Parts: sequence; C-alpha cells; structure tokens
Amino acid sequence: MRKELTFAPAMALLIVSTGSSLAADLPSRKEAYVPPPPPPPIWSGFYAGLNAGYGFGANGNVYSSPAISSFNSSENGPCCGSDLVYGGALNNILGLSSLAANSGVTSLNQNGFVGGGQIGYNFQWSPSFVVGIEADIQGAGIRGSGHSIGAGVASTAGDYYTATATSVGANNITAGVDWLGTVRGRIGYLFTPTLLVYATGGLSYGGVYANVTNYSTTSLTFGHPAEAIPLQDIFLSSYSAGSTHTFFGGGQRSQTLVGWNAGGGLEWMFAPNWSVKAEAFYWNLGNMNVPTASFAVAPIPGAYYGAGGEPASSIGVTRINYAGVIARAGVNYHFNWGSLLH
Repeated sequence: MRKELTFAPAMALLIVSTGSSLAADLPSRKEAYVPPPPPPPIWSGFYAGLNAGYGFGANGNVYSSPAISSFNSSENGPCCGSDLVYGGALNNILGLSSLAANSGVTSLNQNGFVGGGQIGYNFQWSPSFVVGIEADIQGAGIRGSGHSIGAGVASTAGDYYTATATSVGANNITAGVDWLGTVRGRIGYLFTPTLLVYATGGLSYGGVYANVTNYSTTSLTFGHPAEAIPLQDIFLSSYSAGSTHTFFGGGQRSQTLVGWNAGGGLEWMFAPNWSVKAEAFYWNLGNMNVPTASFAVAPIPGAYYGAGGEPASSIGVTRINYAGVIARAGVNYHFNWGSLLH
C-alpha cells in the first residue's frame, strides 16, 4: 500500500512535464505582417515663390541691310524725289552709298540681372516621379550695345555726265529686354524623397527694345564725258567737281515678342512646405526689325539741280535677335491646397 502511494506522485510529475514539452513544440498562431503605409506625396499641390539670377546673351550679331534692294539710277529716280535733270539720279547714288556704309554686321551682347516670382502646381504620380506646370515673370536688366563702321561706293551715268559717291559710315546700336516671362511644363525624378531633378520647357514672352543711330560722310564727284556737250547744256561746266554730304538718322522700336525655352534644374524640400531651387534654361524670343532712315541735304549748285539742292535719304532695316541663357536660384512655399487632388 505504501508503494502505490509513493509511485503516484512520480507519475503525476511525469505527465505534467511531458504535456508542457508537447505544448512547447506546437506551432503558435500569429497575425500576418502588414507593411507600414508609404510616406505622403509631399510634392503634390500648389506653390509660389521668388527667383533671381543673371541672363547671358547667346547671339551677338545684329544685321543691318537696305530696305530698298536697289535704287533707280535714271535721271528722275523714285528714291529721293527730284524732278530736275540729274537730281534723282544723284540723290540715288548718295543714298545708296550711304546705306552701303551703314549695312553689315554689328557685334552686340545682351547681359544683365533678372528677378521676379513664380507660381505652379506639382503632381507626384509615383514615389519617384513628379510632373507639373510653372509660370513666372520677372523684370530684366538685360542690356547690350555695339558699334560698327563700314564703307560704300555707288555711281551712275547719264548722257552728258558721270557721278560717283563714296561713303564712310558708322552704326551705334543699343538693345535689351525690359521684362521676361515663361509658362513651362516640368517633369522630374526624385533621387531622394526631398530632392527633385527636373527638365523644363515651354513658352517665353517678353518686352524688348532697340535704338539704332546711323552716321555717314559721303563724297560726291561729278563730271562730263569726253563727247561734245550740247549747246543748251554748255553752262554745265559751272557744276562743282565735288561735294561732301553728311547723313544722320536711325530708328527705334519696342515690341512684345513670343518665343520658346528649354532647360532643367534641381529643387530640394529642405523643410515642411519649403524648397529651394537652382535652374538654367535657354530662351529665344526671335527677331525684331527696326526701320531706319538717314537724311542729308545735297548742296550741289547748278541751274539744272536747283539752288541749295534737295534732300537725299537712305532707308534701311536693322534686325536684332533676342535670345540667351538665364541661370537663377529661387525659393518656393508649398501650400496644402490641391494635394487632395492626388
């Protein structure tokens, strides 16, 4: 009887120990792993900011050329309006020679500071890509000036005379951009959640101006051919053998031009709602044509020309291209407006 009592506690201890071991070997039931939600799209929404930078001119050539391709060298040419014998033809070659001296290429570089503001909207359509649109406008101190010299020769001949005009001239040109705006698309890649690298391009528009000054000194030599002079023209020998004429004039114009742009940049979200950017882009507004006119009094004495002479003129056009590269930095504040559209 005492043996059975001794054995019972030992069996109970063995059963408890075995049950605990088997329970430890059974698989435990756990909940499935749920990854954390992705970070919110911090780039989506409207933004506005300020920018400042510098504009570098990309095209340094200005072209001046005749507005009239050729003058009529007949005795009564259409250019300069004399009804008198020889008058139209002489004024034609005076104007043609002066115009040739003011034609050619002038080197002109337009550079200066720019500064203004921008607004835009971004849409972050994946963890790594951002698309958007941005519009900006800024005042511009982009300015340039150039100077060139040239020479020209023109001649004519009638039944009883020959004439040659020789000119030396100079051009002074100033041009610039008073304001410049763009409307651009942007597409970018996020190297990190806060660092955006983007390409941009679209429409450019701006207010431009130009002032052109023309100056030339023209020498006219006049003579008669060797054949006999008709009796009624015998007093033509009273004509001066030479004379000097000064042309002065130019033109000015201002205009709003529309063109295009393309470039790229970096933008860094350095704090909630705040970012800084650095970008550069090429812009081109196209060409502006500036009509020019220079005038001189042609004091050639003689019965057939009229005492004191009549005015001679040279009519031309100067073509200026407005283009360059702008490098600038800016700061943007990102609003929460529009982020619900994501």
